Amino acid sequence: MKETNPAADPIGQNLIKLISNVCFSVFVFSVLIFTVIAITYQPPDPWLESAPALTKLFTQTENATFKIDDTVAKTGEDLQTETARAVSPTADTKPITDEVIKKEEEEVSNMTLKSSGCEDLEVVNCSDPRVLITIEKFNLRLFKSIVFLDYQTPVNGSKQDECDVSWRFRNKKEKSWRKYRDFRRFKFAIGDNCSYKIVHAGGWHSGINARRMRIRVNSTRSGGKNPRVAPLVRDDEINDTIPSLGSETNFRKGKYLYYSRGGDYCKGMNQYMWSFLCGLGEAMYLNRTFVMDLSICLSGNYNPDGKDQEGKDFRFYFDFEHLKEEASIVEEGEFLRDWKKWDRSHKKKVPVKKVVTHKMTPMQLRKDRSTIIWRQFDGQEPENYWYRVCEGQAAKYIQRPWYALWKSKRLMNIVTDISGRMDWDFDAVHVIRGEKAQNKELWPHLDADTSPDALVAKLQGMIQPWRNLYIATNEPFYNYFDKLRSHFKVHLIDDYKELWGNTSDWYNETTLLNNGRPVEFDGYMRVAVDTEVLYRGKTRVETFYNLTSDCKDGINTC
Repeated sequence: MKETNPAADPIGQNLIKLISNVCFSVFVFSVLIFTVIAITYQPPDPWLESAPALTKLFTQTENATFKIDDTVAKTGEDLQTETARAVSPTADTKPITDEVIKKEEEEVSNMTLKSSGCEDLEVVNCSDPRVLITIEKFNLRLFKSIVFLDYQTPVNGSKQDECDVSWRFRNKKEKSWRKYRDFRRFKFAIGDNCSYKIVHAGGWHSGINARRMRIRVNSTRSGGKNPRVAPLVRDDEINDTIPSLGSETNFRKGKYLYYSRGGDYCKGMNQYMWSFLCGLGEAMYLNRTFVMDLSICLSGNYNPDGKDQEGKDFRFYFDFEHLKEEASIVEEGEFLRDWKKWDRSHKKKVPVKKVVTHKMTPMQLRKDRSTIIWRQFDGQEPENYWYRVCEGQAAKYIQRPWYALWKSKRLMNIVTDISGRMDWDFDAVHVIRGEKAQNKELWPHLDADTSPDALVAKLQGMIQPWRNLYIATNEPFYNYFDKLRSHFKVHLIDDYKELWGNTSDWYNETTLLNNGRPVEFDGYMRVAVDTEVLYRGKTRVETFYNLTSDCKDGINTC
């Protein structure tokens, strides 16, 4: 029998133990490294870190960059949720529904004395509650896309059998809780069951006797003898007044965030909003009042001559009243006057923290006690863009308050007026032409696919004959769509020029806002109104989804 070497066993065992210990040590070390990485690593979150990701999200129907911007930027009401609407300031306003009308009928029947005939209805009594109930039922049946909020008591029309009535409403497709007003004239007859019935209903704003009295303001300006120019009026439902800081003490007690003008000035509206909401969001994060420059420079992309237009008022484009309700703001001129006044009258000047780089983060300024934090943007582009403040780690802490920025109610009144004149019963098509139709390299088929003959052929398969058809377009030639008029009731924005002409409410109100100087209805306003009317169409046809096979952003980008 072969003998074994007893010395070889301990060596083999020790080698196995050594290998086991090394493997175990590697395993433990690997687990430790993995644990450390899992704890410290934070994956990139497009909602928190990536400003370009949010830019793409909020501008996905427009250009995703800030280089070329001739479209309408989305605002807060476009992003408003049903939950937010439920807690709106007018949430306590119950819409008028069939159930509400039924209760009104029961109350009226209990109050009305029974008569043997129709003697009490021989003459239409516009103040009779049964008249208003008849109108409410008629409107609810006719206007399915409208939420009716309240009515005024009807008043006499121009004839004995006519009544004018005013009401406030909201379109179901608009996500804000703002109210609009209409007033119409109705002609009545007596029904078989001794009740009122409507035999004719007037169109949009036909009930002139029910129109609210407007506040008229005397103004002296050049050309005042021209009878075509309407006197200035103020709509008391719009509060564009600039808030005052009050006393010097109130100014000194406040805390302010002041952004000096940067490289965003005269850029597209998308970039303006992205940067403005960054500054406003930082002010909210720091619990400070945001110092706001109401002067806007409109990019030449929106103007036919391609030139930038300075001196535009923020209130021409956005709802300043809503902004004041949602955020703590002060107008720049008011703020600078109070600041200088304090420094002149007090030995101890206002404490100011000057920040000359966007790399100083909001988190670093959180505990600063200076009365004024003054961010200065004097560098070169793009380092001097406001929105740079909210990039990087700051994006985790700064939330842009989109809910605070709505489109101007004056522009939305024009949208409502156009839609109302079509009785809210229209279809819409978006026809994009312009430079894209001329660029055959990026959009090889667009020009042919949006030609008059092609539009007739395609829209006949999508829209019922003789429907109201609103065309939102950048095509400059008004008669370009004449072939469609043989098949549809065509409406273009230029058909409604009187809504911003020198006898319109918009003209009066913006002139008053602009210190008596008339305001141009510029390219951005036109596109904003065009787009909003398009959104309200019952059937909506889009260029890059329905009319052409070309990609929206150019060839090979679908």
